[in-house]
Amino acid sequence: MRDLGVGFGHLLKGQRWMARHGRSYGFGLLPGLIALALYAAALTSLALWGEDAVTWATPFADGWGSPWAGLFRGFLTAVLFALGLLLAVITFTAVTLLIGQPFYESLSERVDRDVSPDGSAPESGLPLWRELWISARDSLRVLVRAAVWGVLLFALGFLPFIGQTAVPVIGFFVTGFFLTEELTAVALQRRGVELRERLALLRSRRMLVWGFGTPLAVAFLVPFVAVFLMPGAVAGATLLARDLLGEESGGEGSSQASGGGAGTADPDAPEARELNP
Repeated sequence: MRDLGVGFGHLLKGQRWMARHGRSYGFGLLPGLIALALYAAALTSLALWGEDAVTWATPFADGWGSPWAGLFRGFLTAVLFALGLLLAVITFTAVTLLIGQPFYESLSERVDRDVSPDGSAPESGLPLWRELWISARDSLRVLVRAAVWGVLLFALGFLPFIGQTAVPVIGFFVTGFFLTEELTAVALQRRGVELRERLALLRSRRMLVWGFGTPLAVAFLVPFVAVFLMPGAVAGATLLARDLLGEESGGEGSSQASGGGAGTADPDAPEARELNP
């Protein structure tokens, strides 16, 4: 259970790291804003024309008497929009990371250098187009897994009592797991960790992953919050990836672990910032 707190701590550390590097923060918002505009347009279209799509897809209900055809199609329209919203929450991170791949790669490397005792950061050595291809391919595979879970949970939502209590909670944990996978992929992909290995690594410490991803999944439900938290989430995920791999961390990581004892540099001090630009 301790890992729940450690995971949440990485999320907070990432946001604090980003707050101390405000020059990069504004640029880091651009991918999220672009993705937000795309998703807003898609969901608006779904809200405006979803009923027409349902009517077209259910010609067999044309002969039903009133009010059954309207109730049936209204229910399917609500289901369609709910699924679209669920997929938007699950895929927003993947799309934002794909749009902002060059920046988030640079941001993750900077976090690695900042907390690494020797000031180094792993590099993939791959050209940008290759990294984009791997990221898009892996994101699609994760999306398929997340969609299967989404449909399953949606179906379970119709069960009396369980569907209104346990299923939403499970949904947040599932969403948090996949959000964490997408975010840590930035740092782990640079280290040459393939998707199957990443998933196994995350499953080996589920409490740590849930402590990081579940609060983030809840926060992402609030409009616009995902855009502002995304840069710090990438920074925190880099710290979490180092924890998963057992890599030694200096700076904030070591000071938090040791309780800020003697001999540990304060990352907020001017001297520390000069040594860790």
